[in-house]
Amino acid sequence: MATALSSISSEYVDSLAGNDPGWLAAMRKQAFSQYQSLPAEVSPLYAKYSDVNKIKSASVHFAQTMQATLGKDLADRLKELEQETGVLQVGQEINRIFVSDSVAKQGVIVSGIKEALSKHGDLIKSHMEANPLNYVEDKFLALEASAFQSGIFIYLPKNVALEDPIRVITSLADNGTSLISRNMIVADTGSKATVVQELYAPGSSGRQDVQQGYFELMETHVNPNAHLEMVTLQAMGSDTVNVSNRKAFVERDAKMSWYIGMFGSLLSRYKTDSIMKGSGASAEDVEIIFGVGNQSFDVMSNLIHHGQHSRGRVLVKSVLKDTSKSLFKGMIKIGKDGKGTESYLAGHAILLDRGAKSDSIPGLEIETNEVKATHSASVAQIDENQIYYLSTRGLSREGAKREIVSGFLEPLSRKMGPTIRAWVNYLIENKWQGRQLMLRTDEAMEQILEVEKSRYRETRDIFEKHYKYR
Repeated sequence: MATALSSISSEYVDSLAGNDPGWLAAMRKQAFSQYQSLPAEVSPLYAKYSDVNKIKSASVHFAQTMQATLGKDLADRLKELEQETGVLQVGQEINRIFVSDSVAKQGVIVSGIKEALSKHGDLIKSHMEANPLNYVEDKFLALEASAFQSGIFIYLPKNVALEDPIRVITSLADNGTSLISRNMIVADTGSKATVVQELYAPGSSGRQDVQQGYFELMETHVNPNAHLEMVTLQAMGSDTVNVSNRKAFVERDAKMSWYIGMFGSLLSRYKTDSIMKGSGASAEDVEIIFGVGNQSFDVMSNLIHHGQHSRGRVLVKSVLKDTSKSLFKGMIKIGKDGKGTESYLAGHAILLDRGAKSDSIPGLEIETNEVKATHSASVAQIDENQIYYLSTRGLSREGAKREIVSGFLEPLSRKMGPTIRAWVNYLIENKWQGRQLMLRTDEAMEQILEVEKSRYRETRDIFEKHYKYR
């Protein structure tokens, strides 16, 4: 039995909260009451740009219970995951969790959110109550907080620094049902780690009455002097929808880094709030978007500064082909106690075809002085002079476009490590060639990874040898 998004009721939410502690069930009810009253796009400023109507709520269905099956591609990814620390989730079911011995000995917790609520409920409750959510901000935030079916919980103990990333692979089920997740990561004082999230969806296989969707609430709580990197590679089917609300609560001298690559889905709607609560806190949000066909990307990134001498930086770059669209919305908010803050917000897009479109709406809200806050935005067609120049060097028109795109994205991908850059380049190459969007360790990946590692070593050597950097 499945429930359509258009039919979600308080009774359905109560059924999901059956085994929840009382405090969480109360939160669900409060969030659902806001969900019912809110419009799909809360801000009238953004409403005319929104493509949220691509979500067909009567065709998006959620199953209360499900036995997930693994396709060959996911089974191959599972074999690779066995050598690492991570989670494989298919639909609402946590298929497998792997924690290496060395990671387990350090007290790191990796589990499903329901299991974590039963074993570590006080820990989760303390962070949720310390950083309450404002459900009226966004209709889908209220949906995700009230009707989540599953999710991942990760806890990094004090002063634990992990060298290898924690991998979180989430795929929608192959029976056409959708998923609402609430994921939570807590980086305790002085800890450091990278979490890599991969998102996949098989799609509806052309069925007009079914639309798969992944709705996600991602909370990160970064305690003093901790550093958390969250890498998301979204490679879902081209007829699916993906809505994500992301909240980072960053304490004194802590750092939150978001790295996001969006490649799949008919509609991707991401809202990222980096809330710098403590003095010296910092956050960065680096996003790469590659759209083809009639894909639509709706991205919002807010830098919210409460602590003194905090630092924030948002860089979003979109590459759009055919009739694809991107919308970049961003806001720098500096509160009355945010003296000494430095914040930067930028959204840039390059249009490869005349049918492609991009809009940027950056903004500032500053309530104090002695701060630095700037924003920039640009949208441009591909430069024909650059294409002509590269064509005279023997490249085809398509090859010239690819080189221009590579150069456009290079300053952004350079901020990521060589492995992440290789994964991003692999997905870009697959999308350009019209191949399946899924990370896999094949010959093409090995070649790209070797190139990126070589470039990383060369760059490091240059900076080490140059007299200015001795």
